[in-house]
Amino acid sequence: MKAFLPPDFAKRAAKEGVSDGSLREAVARADRGLIDAQLGLSLIKQRIPKRGQGRSDGFRTIVAYERGKLAVFLHIFAKNAKANLTEAKTEALRALAGHLMRLSDEQLARLASERGWRQIDDEPLEKDARQ
Repeated sequence: MKAFLPPDFAKRAAKEGVSDGSLREAVARADRGLIDAQLGLSLIKQRIPKRGQGRSDGFRTIVAYERGKLAVFLHIFAKNAKANLTEAKTEALRALAGHLMRLSDEQLARLASERGWRQIDDEPLEKDARQ
């Protein structure tokens, strides 16, 4: 399983105090079948807790996801800032997720390298300084 954070997502998550460990836990929950919302065509919504609070009042992440293979965090927003994505934004993210799932491992590695994506799945939880 590979999990990636594009630079714009990583910057926003860091600004909001969302740890890599919380993001890895969201992927682990999805792998166990605990998906907060299925948005269709390899796109899911997973809740992330705010520091010191639960998931229900925290952040929402939109993730391109295929169980056991790939998770790319595409968008993050606070529940209190926005209830949901617009239909147009959701459609655009569905198309992007579909494209990402069709990439070979080599194409994905090249894309991640060229775009500066950070891989988070291989980092041990105890090394996450923001936990």
